Amino acid sequence: MEHQTAEAVICGAGIAGAAVAHALARRGMRDIVLVERGDPLALTSDKSTECYRNWWPGPGDAMVALMSRSIDMIEALADETDNRIRLNRRGYLYVTVRPEGVAEMRRAAEEITDLGAGQLRVHGPGHAAYMPAPTHGWRGQPTGADLITDQSLIRAHFPYLRENTLAVLHARRCGWLSAQQLGSLLLERARAAGARVLRGSVERVALAGGRVAGVTVATPGGSVDLATPIFINAAGPLAGQVGQLLGVELPIFNQLHLKASIDDRLGALARDAPMIIAADPAGLGWDEEERAALLEDEATAWMAGVLGTSAHCRPEGEGGSRQMIMLWEYNEAEAEPRFPPPLDPEFPEIVIRGLSAILPGLRGYLGRMPQAYLDGGYYTRTRENRPLIGPMQVEGAHMVCALSGFGVMAACAAGDLVAAHICGDPLPAYADAFRLERYADPAYQALLEQWGDVGQL
Repeated sequence: MEHQTAEAVICGAGIAGAAVAHALARRGMRDIVLVERGDPLALTSDKSTECYRNWWPGPGDAMVALMSRSIDMIEALADETDNRIRLNRRGYLYVTVRPEGVAEMRRAAEEITDLGAGQLRVHGPGHAAYMPAPTHGWRGQPTGADLITDQSLIRAHFPYLRENTLAVLHARRCGWLSAQQLGSLLLERARAAGARVLRGSVERVALAGGRVAGVTVATPGGSVDLATPIFINAAGPLAGQVGQLLGVELPIFNQLHLKASIDDRLGALARDAPMIIAADPAGLGWDEEERAALLEDEATAWMAGVLGTSAHCRPEGEGGSRQMIMLWEYNEAEAEPRFPPPLDPEFPEIVIRGLSAILPGLRGYLGRMPQAYLDGGYYTRTRENRPLIGPMQVEGAHMVCALSGFGVMAACAAGDLVAAHICGDPLPAYADAFRLERYADPAYQALLEQWGDVGQL
């Protein structure tokens, strides 16, 4: 067995692990080892929708604060690198065609803006002018959200939406970026300060006197024993298994989420569109004969009903690209992670059908489905969909996990928070909201029983 030393060992070189390494390196730590069994940023980080938002529901303002801090850091990186990460601020556009949906949308927006996401501006007939988002860049844009109930204004700015759309909510400190470039930038800067990636799997975390003393890594060339006082669990879908190496049961589970990309040759979605999100429950638009056939088989009957809200899509690519990314998290079943993950060939048609309720141009694909590129990864989440960031109940052990579908947008602030825990720096006000100890609080347990919107898209 080869023996080495490290100031800190990070299990996982996805975007969370890269962000932790970057944050520790910025604080002066040099001998950092990231353990990754494959290529960095390739297990789930490269399956991302690459979007970000500070638009999060309560209870409390912790998620808004965490994401706002992370976006601050992302924007600073974009400034420093001439926007190498291709950051934009097109926003998220929530769409409703239901009269009751308008009131629901306003209530949710008032709650989120009250939590610190910015001002809510309402645009009804005769109200203040609406400022559309630019296709590129992020500077000089408003925060908060614009609720538009003037249908003529909706048609003028979003003509590709269903004609009877009653309201849209444009959340503004939102958009997308290149997750691969962001992760690569964080890794490059950490490596420049001395961090290194060790290909292998963590087999054992050794303790001495009840605290972390070392990590054993199985590599292609044999075992490596790393003497270290600090171990960080940033293992994504495998975080639960890594926690067990320390005898810590993390309250997390995995869900498989898929993403489809098509060549939008029919132009169903404008190339300068924001992220489009269905705020209404949606069915799949079957005719009566098709629906009856689905109901005859127990395996397909679920497709005949209403599958819920939040089908979403956005344009992808620059120049002459016609690519369109589509997602819909209608399957919330828990899943044991498998790599590569199993892919459902029916998913592209299901999501196209769901989105066609608000994007009628997609109906042109129903007779002849376009060729779709399909991939997927695992969302690792807690029951209430808030991350676990901080100490792991064993001295010297920390975690950055349960970044369920929001790892790219949260990574910078999450990595900075765990580095602050490790280095004894002052902690932000939101730190306690993400500690494992929150589950020992009876008041928090009571809150879990009545938790509402978990902010999942």
